[in-house]
Amino acid sequence: MSHIPMLDWLRGYQPDWLRLDLLAGLTTAAVVVPKAMAYATIAGLPVEVGLYTAFVPLVIYAILGTSRPLSVSTTTTLAILTGAQLALAVPGGDPAALLTASATLAVLVGIMLILASALRLGVVASFISEPVLTGFKAGVGLVIILDQVPKLLGIHFERSGFLRDLFALIAHLPETSLATLAVGAAMLAILVGIERLAPRAPAPLVAVALGIAVSGLFALQGHGVAIVGHIPQGLPSLTLPNWGLIEQLWPGALGIALMSFTESIAAARAFAGRGEPRPEPNRELLATGLGNVVGGLFSAMPGGGGTSQTAVNRRAGARTQVSGLVTAAVAVATLLLLAPLMGLMPMATLAAVVIVYSIGLIQPAEFVAILRVRRMEFLWALAAFGGVVVLGTLKGIVVAIVVSLVSIAYQAAHPRLYVLGRKPGTDVFRPRSDDHPDDENFPGLLMVRPEGRIFFANAQRIGEQLWPLIDAASPQVVAVDFSAVTDIEYSALKMLTEGEERLRERGAQLWLVALNPETLGMVQRSPLGERLGRARMFFSLSLAIEHFLLNSDDSNQRA
Repeated sequence: MSHIPMLDWLRGYQPDWLRLDLLAGLTTAAVVVPKAMAYATIAGLPVEVGLYTAFVPLVIYAILGTSRPLSVSTTTTLAILTGAQLALAVPGGDPAALLTASATLAVLVGIMLILASALRLGVVASFISEPVLTGFKAGVGLVIILDQVPKLLGIHFERSGFLRDLFALIAHLPETSLATLAVGAAMLAILVGIERLAPRAPAPLVAVALGIAVSGLFALQGHGVAIVGHIPQGLPSLTLPNWGLIEQLWPGALGIALMSFTESIAAARAFAGRGEPRPEPNRELLATGLGNVVGGLFSAMPGGGGTSQTAVNRRAGARTQVSGLVTAAVAVATLLLLAPLMGLMPMATLAAVVIVYSIGLIQPAEFVAILRVRRMEFLWALAAFGGVVVLGTLKGIVVAIVVSLVSIAYQAAHPRLYVLGRKPGTDVFRPRSDDHPDDENFPGLLMVRPEGRIFFANAQRIGEQLWPLIDAASPQVVAVDFSAVTDIEYSALKMLTEGEERLRERGAQLWLVALNPETLGMVQRSPLGERLGRARMFFSLSLAIEHFLLNSDDSNQRA
């Protein structure tokens, strides 16, 4: 692959791909452009900022990105995180200050992603587990919906957190504007109806067009329905970051950078086509990072790849990032030609778009599936969900990361240990269970298999599982199958040595089986290796059993 991925797919570009890319780009633009404007309002920014974000980052990613179908602008998650950070940085909500803070935040996010690429940190994409991400997104979806409901009802109050906002919404319900509610309800019905009856149709575009038409024909603003208002016509101008905000913005920027990359790489991997190169995480960090830096300098908000818009792009037939360039061109055309019309759009229309596409973040079936598989993982998902709802989105992402790390530590510190039996007539060894009552056991031989990496944090736990088994079986030999063990750390090896001494005092032996080369070398260099020698280390359980039975027969004959 070349240093500029665009050159790779351009060299092999086929003429019949152009029609597919053009159609996919136009179809995706019909979804991306209205949603980008709506997401800008989530962040408390003017709608044109959403259009800038659907233009500049897309162009940069088309040149440098390694995913053919990934559509890059912004997402509901990134928008709500951006809005939370901007509310802290610009509590007064001054429009000019918000634009500067947004640009600074985008540049900071981009710099962090570029640094992560330079440090080869693409592996961090796997640091947030799927259950934790499920809980986090559900929390974000609920927060977004509550944030948009007042716009559907035409009521206003100061935001101060999820629970307080919920009570404030209930208190202000008598102030509902019926005209605004009627527009919002109609938009919701149109969006949901199109999604169910004609899922391939660009529902956001239809809703926006109808909202603008009704607003213009019936002068809805005069009936108390808030509209978008003036949108500056033309391309974005250069916006320099305010470096004085770095100290205040960097913690939020770090969380946004992590979510931007996590969502981008997940979407890129999910929609990679057969025969296409797999997305390279570190290249993706660089591409989305530069997209954010350049985008921020031209007034865009923090962005990244979106799953829903990438799905539309791929479903519409996109073959290369030419489709992304077409989507960006439509955003530019909207800025140059359609800004006056966009200004007539009711805010309730944008709120309806946000709500419909944020509901998808809340997946009760996922929670049920997680609970069915593992209760502990379900609790991690609930913790991440509660972190967002109770503490807010920025602290919620910290909770999600901490919960993921705690879950990793918990799983590492609680390894499984299985007692093995042999399937009759085979050399297959499997955990003993009631499902396999006929599996062979050998009196005097206890066969066990630990799993994973054995180190200082979990060696004691393995011992706590193993010694009761030894006490119950009183074996002559304990054969530990290391075939599922990737590594053994020094502290754990020392504890294994002490365990061998305890067994020897009981008149029993410890045998080690199926050590990988690295672990075998470590054991051989230790006092344990000297005690065991080659006679008590075996390549496989079959050889260990053969040796055990032979020695047992010799003992019986001597007796």
